[in-house]
Amino acid sequence: MELSRRRLLAAAGSCLALPVLPALAQDPVSEVAPGLFVRHGIDQDANKANRDAIANLAFVIGRQAVAVIDPGGSRADGEALRSAIAARTNLPVRWVVMTHGHPDHVFGAEAFLPEKPTFVGHARLPEVLASRGEYYRQGLGRILGTDAGTVEPPGKLVDGKAEIDLGGRVLELTAHPPAHTMADLTVIDVGAQILIAGDLLFVGRVPSLDGSLKGWIAVLDDLARLPLEHAVPGHGPPLVAWPEAAKPLQHYLTALRDEVKQAIAKNVPLEKAVTSIGRGERGKWKLFDDYQGRNVTEAYRELEWD
Repeated sequence: MELSRRRLLAAAGSCLALPVLPALAQDPVSEVAPGLFVRHGIDQDANKANRDAIANLAFVIGRQAVAVIDPGGSRADGEALRSAIAARTNLPVRWVVMTHGHPDHVFGAEAFLPEKPTFVGHARLPEVLASRGEYYRQGLGRILGTDAGTVEPPGKLVDGKAEIDLGGRVLELTAHPPAHTMADLTVIDVGAQILIAGDLLFVGRVPSLDGSLKGWIAVLDDLARLPLEHAVPGHGPPLVAWPEAAKPLQHYLTALRDEVKQAIAKNVPLEKAVTSIGRGERGKWKLFDDYQGRNVTEAYRELEWD
């Protein structure tokens, strides 16, 4: 999820008084299937105390190597993930897959540089990072200071489908058309038969629209037809039933589309639409007030000339 404008513009000093959260003092990594581990992110925006450890991260251990799916939201977050991996295996991290370009998922990449992995991303990810990477870095730096970290450009680009073999453990990667962002990548752990969805799947936390509303609805419809029973969301519990867990998100996105279309048809100005659309969803999602206005704005711009 993209850092909210409110958080990006906040001074780092305003976060110093926040307490260290109990969730960070415990081991948040769970083995959701043999060899597949998920670090559960907390439902907050980035702040000094949580180190931007707010997204679900995953790693898969094969017979020969390890693949990381999203390296974390900061250098400190990435280092914690790397330590969690080292506590469970001596195998090297050969692959770091980045599901999209938002800071909470990829700014921990710096922590994995000593292992010299291949960084993997959507074919359009370099374009996204070129246009926004510095903006993200500066914003996260204001919040976290020198712990912000950096994102690494992908050395392997996925356009369509690709596979990674960890030694008896194959990961299937799929690059999607614009949806949550302009460069979303999903991973299927073929051995575990689990979809690692990145931020194409939000559970409990309000989604963040930064690509295409119509595209996101279509991609979710396609993913829902996969013959899989479980998924790892980008935000939410470490493991959820699939495709049942996607239904609230599908409902939210469809309602957003329909209400925005109605507002446009009635010539409701954007400034009024931002405060009136989606109110029925407000009690269903964490951080709703932080992101709903932006979601309406993005949807309005996309659908205005539809």
